[in-house]
Amino acid sequence: MNRVITDWFSSALQKNMPIVSYGDACKANALLLLPTAAADYLEYERFRLIDSLSPFIDNGKFRVFSVNSINSESWLNNNMLPEHKAIRHNQFNAYIFNDVIPFIRQSMCSNTMVFVGGASFGALHAMNLFMKRPDIINGAISMSGVYDLAEYTKGYWDEQVYFNSPWHYLKNLTDDNILKQIKDSHHIHIYSGSGSYEDPQSSKDFSELLWKKNIWNDLSIWGHDVPHDWDTWRKMLPYILETKF
Repeated sequence: MNRVITDWFSSALQKNMPIVSYGDACKANALLLLPTAAADYLEYERFRLIDSLSPFIDNGKFRVFSVNSINSESWLNNNMLPEHKAIRHNQFNAYIFNDVIPFIRQSMCSNTMVFVGGASFGALHAMNLFMKRPDIINGAISMSGVYDLAEYTKGYWDEQVYFNSPWHYLKNLTDDNILKQIKDSHHIHIYSGSGSYEDPQSSKDFSELLWKKNIWNDLSIWGHDVPHDWDTWRKMLPYILETKF
């Protein structure tokens, strides 16, 4: 498996940001992984999730990318004013939209299908990024997520929290163009276990909200023996890539 680490200075974040890619197929689908919690761009490799994806990378079906989280500089930073957390989060969004997605397409093909994915907090980020920019992102794979950003804001609420909380803004989304782009994806995958530390009801509720908007989605709730942990995601993500793409 070809593994390449690249970095550049992000004007949005005002810091150097690394990105790792796995695979070298030009005509593959691209999967951009968002880390859990405060983790870095090599988290999915350390926890052997990349190993579980190697068949899809080696056969040219997917090329996988992973970036650093900045959650420790935003929602998980207890020494930061809440309004500054929201500002930092929006800067991360800008980095993904303006730097990372173009980099992926420049590294592959201009018409490459780019999907975003993640587990836990990364599931929320993946869904939010797709819902905000379905014109440049082609779908989302969210595992073991909640879709209400207020779960992470310690009671703080403002307009920027609202516009980064898919559970809230999707209810009021009426822009026909954006809704059509979301509906055209047919790759919204919402998966959860029912075991320790999982919140399957959040996945069910968000799926139901999508259906109320006539947005197709793939909801799958696994059993009570499936916890919120890496072994779960090492099974879920390969299953999704093999059976849904």
